[in-house]
Amino acid sequence: MDNKKMNNPLIYRRILLTVDEDDNTSSERAFRYATTLARDYAVPLGICSVMESEDINIFDSLTPSKIQAKRHHVEDVVAEYVKMAIEDGVENVEPLVYEGGDVDDVILERVIPDFKPDLLVTGADTQFPHSKIAGAIGPRLAKKAPISVIVVR
Repeated sequence: MDNKKMNNPLIYRRILLTVDEDDNTSSERAFRYATTLARDYAVPLGICSVMESEDINIFDSLTPSKIQAKRHHVEDVVAEYVKMAIEDGVENVEPLVYEGGDVDDVILERVIPDFKPDLLVTGADTQFPHSKIAGAIGPRLAKKAPISVIVVR
């Protein structure tokens, strides 16, 4: 074991926070953790949410105004988290809103390559009785991501 390597601190230089506009509890906890790290280490923070296609029923998907309203809602949620992060002292915050496909696939295949974080912070997901795979996004990201992942409970 190389002692010099072991004594070097592990510092993350770019943090990506995922927020679920449907799950305030897990998103708020992950937000608190990610903003604390970003503020204390003075590193950029990306705050990301993915507009989930499953949340739009077939009839709404045929109505452009309904899709636009959903898109604006997700953008507003991310903008509110960005505002709170800035108020908490994070100097460099970037809003990231994506859509289309499975949430974890969009994050892994598009958001991470675009933002280039070295740490992903995500909530543990609150379980909803109507969801087929409740609580699965955080752990799936932890398994598949090419970067460090912290799942906050």
